[in-house]
Amino acid sequence: MRILLVDDEVRFADGVRRGLEAERMAVDVVHTGADGLRMAAEHDYDAIVLDVMLPGMSGYRVCQALRDGDDWTPVLFLTAKDGEWDEVEGLDTGGDDWLTKPFSYPVLVARLRALIRRGVRERPAVLEAGDLRLDPAARRVHRGDAEVPLTARELSVLDFLMRRRDQVVTKREVIANVWGDDVDVDPNIVEVYVGHLRAKLDRPFGRRSIETVRGVGYRLSADDG
Repeated sequence: MRILLVDDEVRFADGVRRGLEAERMAVDVVHTGADGLRMAAEHDYDAIVLDVMLPGMSGYRVCQALRDGDDWTPVLFLTAKDGEWDEVEGLDTGGDDWLTKPFSYPVLVARLRALIRRGVRERPAVLEAGDLRLDPAARRVHRGDAEVPLTARELSVLDFLMRRRDQVVTKREVIANVWGDDVDVDPNIVEVYVGHLRAKLDRPFGRRSIETVRGVGYRLSADDG
């Protein structure tokens, strides 16, 4: 197994390298996001272990740049950032797993092996509903020829609705798929995000793609005229 480790803490990175090498992994170490991108372009890796807080270019931006360049090498974020929204952003930018510092070496090794067993995933297909298009890999949304900027959470809600287009989904289903089953979230938050999507994707373009099904939930129509 060949691993690329990108972390700006030199002593910490050296310790992780030695720990992974003890598990018979070959490890290349760099300390900046730019060097991480360069190494990923020049070599084939089975997985990339990526810190978030890097000088010059954050781990989020590194991961997004990899995905934008059609590099789908598994990425495990290994970081001191332990907030819920930090993890959401890491996964939404194309990361495959998230582990916070301090961590257990056996857990890190097990997660890397699990990622490598899954192999390199394919670039997700572009989702379409009428003239609405969502590119999950690039995390970009277009209404016709116009690109519409969305937040990470808005993108996640739209992604779920588009994958279930023409089907009625409940608020609880949206929460389970976007926020997670184990997160205590007020169901009314879904209404807030649906409102954001309508304000950005429907009203400015004279569309009514997201329908409220009273007493049940929402439906995004494939024919959104």
